[in-house]
Amino acid sequence: MKNIILIFICQLIVLTGFAKSNQKENRWEINTSGSISWNIDSRIPHYDHIEMSGEQISVVIRYGVDEDGAFVLERSFVWPMLRTIPNNTHASLMRRFGWDVMSDMITVNTRRIDQEKVNKITLEGIMIVESELSAHQNGNLQLTRYLFPSTTEAAYGEKYVLRNVGERAVLVEVPYANSVIRTDPEKGVDGEYIIEATVSGVPGTSIEAGDSVIFYADFKAYKNDYTSQAIDVEKELIKRKDLISELQDNLVLETPDPVINTMFSFAKIRGSESIYKTNGGYMHGPGGESYYAAIWANDQAEYINPFFPFLGYDTGNLSANNSFKHFTRFINDEYKPIPSSIVAEGLDIWNGAGDRGDGAMIAYGVARYALARGDKQEAFELWPLLEWCLEYCRRNLNEYGVVTSDSDELENRFPSGSANLTTSSLYYDALLSATYLGKDLGKSASQIQSYKKQAKELRQAIDDYFGGIVEGFNTYKYYKENNVLRSWICIPLTVGIYDRKEETIKALFSPHLWTENGLLTQAGSETFWDRSTLYALRGVLASGQTEKGMEYLKNYSTQRLLGEHVPYAIEAWPEGNQRHLSAESGLYCRIITEGLFGIRPVGLRSFTLMPSLPKNWNTMSLKKIRAFGNNFDLDVSRKGKKIKIDIIIDNKLIIEKIINEEKEILIEL
Repeated sequence: MKNIILIFICQLIVLTGFAKSNQKENRWEINTSGSISWNIDSRIPHYDHIEMSGEQISVVIRYGVDEDGAFVLERSFVWPMLRTIPNNTHASLMRRFGWDVMSDMITVNTRRIDQEKVNKITLEGIMIVESELSAHQNGNLQLTRYLFPSTTEAAYGEKYVLRNVGERAVLVEVPYANSVIRTDPEKGVDGEYIIEATVSGVPGTSIEAGDSVIFYADFKAYKNDYTSQAIDVEKELIKRKDLISELQDNLVLETPDPVINTMFSFAKIRGSESIYKTNGGYMHGPGGESYYAAIWANDQAEYINPFFPFLGYDTGNLSANNSFKHFTRFINDEYKPIPSSIVAEGLDIWNGAGDRGDGAMIAYGVARYALARGDKQEAFELWPLLEWCLEYCRRNLNEYGVVTSDSDELENRFPSGSANLTTSSLYYDALLSATYLGKDLGKSASQIQSYKKQAKELRQAIDDYFGGIVEGFNTYKYYKENNVLRSWICIPLTVGIYDRKEETIKALFSPHLWTENGLLTQAGSETFWDRSTLYALRGVLASGQTEKGMEYLKNYSTQRLLGEHVPYAIEAWPEGNQRHLSAESGLYCRIITEGLFGIRPVGLRSFTLMPSLPKNWNTMSLKKIRAFGNNFDLDVSRKGKKIKIDIIIDNKLIIEKIINEEKEILIEL
């Protein structure tokens, strides 16, 4: 068995190098099927990690190819609903397994496998590993592994297909194996938990030339009062494939750029799979071996919930609605801060950084979600939460008219002053959304007018309070005392404030902030968090800076999809070792819907649209958009010097408009 400790020290070195060096050649390539593959060449050893999730399990697969060309695998399992003590944010049952089924279990012609050479690793929501095997007088054998989590069970499966590609029969034996771990009952909320690892086994079988044999492994966990059920790995694989197909068949991006198309396609998977069926209902969780069976005002309410209506994924919409219902539990007449996070399947809260601007995050997210969802009854139910959060923010305006808070979403990792640019910008956008939603819900004209007035005053206050010269750029100070550039100066661009867009964009893409991994959190640091990069790319495109935005979007997408750590947007570096947190993939999708296509919800059945069609593209489309109570296609094409917009429902052209470039239009369905 490989030395796992040494391997993952090597992995850390590789990923650190990725953060600091420029890869001249992509490691991965896009297949015609939409998957991506790493065809193994001389650039080994190389190690990476990827997270995949289902309703009751998440797994971080740490994998790679060693210097001899063999596959290396360690599985890090998380069971979010098997709670440990203390039952806090991180209290999910977790275990790591480095069990190598191939080298430890298989014998061919009574001999163990001497050598494995990996030819290709493919990712498509499932990991597929294709290898050649050799042993003494073995003949020629090929092994294909399929690695994936169950969609609905607290289980993970591996399918092994061993094929004889030689000229003579070989004898294959794989023993049945069952390993059981019983956890310490004093450390579990429900006492003892049972973890099982099983290999289905193959009795001595002669495989003729051209034939193959299939066997399976699975890992599962359950409470001690639950009778173990056998996992049908083949059925679970079909269910996983069906989920991927469902996600890929809706909100389909078609552009001339295969990298952006594929990155968007993968982002839909990661953004949607990380939803857990808890005792408190469906909860979307960030993941990263830390954040499960819980919700946050930023990751869920602000980042990903406004995206789910566009995808039309029922479980995603259920999780979004459920998260807002959980936050609604904490609105109060005294206007005390709403919790930053609701954890432990809804039983507890986390508020360790104080008020992070959570009221503004929730107001922004719930308003955009309700508008895009297009369900009037649901919007009525969500309105009290929006109304309360807006009033909370109003009550926390300082003497200069911007919103105060204890910290921001980075929770004091970097300074944010007593009032930061992000919180006030989100509050501004939420006020605008409230005017649109309030009108469709029949709210009073005086209330709607009050929100309009507050938004106008806040926009001016944002410019007066935060606007200024920072490191030579006429952009924004992230907080009043701030004198170095910060990545979140991009936030006004995402809420339609373009007063300082030219200088802000110059600052974002200057050497002060931009690196090959996106934006530094603060000029002069080495830290980057993808979330601000994803906001920036959306804002740059939404503001009409198409060519510059696309140049950096293509570079970023290529790095994340085809580089050294693939295939999703990540949380941060060095913190978390670039974990594949789920909501960041939702933010990537919003670069496309809100940035490239310029969709801004302004009613339950309406949105404004300002597409940014790059000069070297003639067309781009979003098929099967499931928002605004409809299922429609949006086609954008070039017509001379103008842009043609087609809205199609049930294969019928419903709306056709020809507009000037950088022109915003209203679409009513």
